[in-house]
Amino acid sequence: MNSQQLRIRKLCEEKNALILSHYYQEGDIQDVAHHIGDSYQLAKWGKESSAQVILLCGVVFMAESVKALSPEKIVLVPDMEAGCSLVKGTPAGPYREWRTQHPDAIAVTYINSSLEVKALSDVIVTSSNAEAIVRSIPADRKILFAPDQHLGRFIQKVTGRKMELWPGACEVHVLFSARRIHELMKKHPQALVIAHPECDEQVLAHADVIGSTSKLLATVAERKEIHEFIVATETGILHQMQKARPDALLLQAPTDDEACLCNDCPYMKLSSLDKIEKALTTLKPQVDVPLNIQQRALVPLARMMDIAAGKTVNWPSRFVALSSADSI
Repeated sequence: MNSQQLRIRKLCEEKNALILSHYYQEGDIQDVAHHIGDSYQLAKWGKESSAQVILLCGVVFMAESVKALSPEKIVLVPDMEAGCSLVKGTPAGPYREWRTQHPDAIAVTYINSSLEVKALSDVIVTSSNAEAIVRSIPADRKILFAPDQHLGRFIQKVTGRKMELWPGACEVHVLFSARRIHELMKKHPQALVIAHPECDEQVLAHADVIGSTSKLLATVAERKEIHEFIVATETGILHQMQKARPDALLLQAPTDDEACLCNDCPYMKLSSLDKIEKALTTLKPQVDVPLNIQQRALVPLARMMDIAAGKTVNWPSRFVALSSADSI
């Protein structure tokens, strides 16, 4: 670690703080973090940690989930402007109207959503557990899936469950070009193509492995017989992949912009070591939301955790619209 990273770790000891980093963060941030993972892993570690302060290096919706699961903890982010195109494309008001139009349906909401939208949902999913959770829903119940239509379409295909899809998309993953990936495959015929399910279905059609960031990382680490990988997800994951397989050639899947082979999430890249050090020094900015929203969001988040733990859950029979006093 460099001198700044060592200062950050010392601050963690002084403040009883835990640093959690998503795979899409810059390499120097991943290297200073106590844990690196996908959205589900970060939420789980935040909930289970005995640390009083959780610094979430990722985007704000991830920190909101940690806060809802552990309201007694101080939850920090390096930059409050670290949003998400899926969050922006799914405002709570229109989502609530959509739910109200289908009151008998089970609302399955991707973790890439605001806490307000989570509070209007029946269960939260991540790309790593969405298939198992959808399979656990009674066959006679209609399913609403939001906000990522590409992930929803993929889960619909692998489970055979018909779902009503919200028309959202990740601005990073939709930029990959199926045409240019095909061209890259011809240049590297031995390469394994691995892709995140937020990608467009034309991109996924070229993929040998489709899965969450943790699954893609595990594929690179475990498939020792493969020495070239074409990776269709955000560039940050390449840092851990290269650590796991220094012998492998990792090729970032191309976008339609022929001047650039990279595909960075602008929100993930707002974090920096300077901002992390400042956040731990000042204990700001803190992520907080009204208690009623936290409590409502905890229900679908806890349902996700219970299903992941193999527990039987009760599904609500009908969506009950919030009263005006509890309006989100």
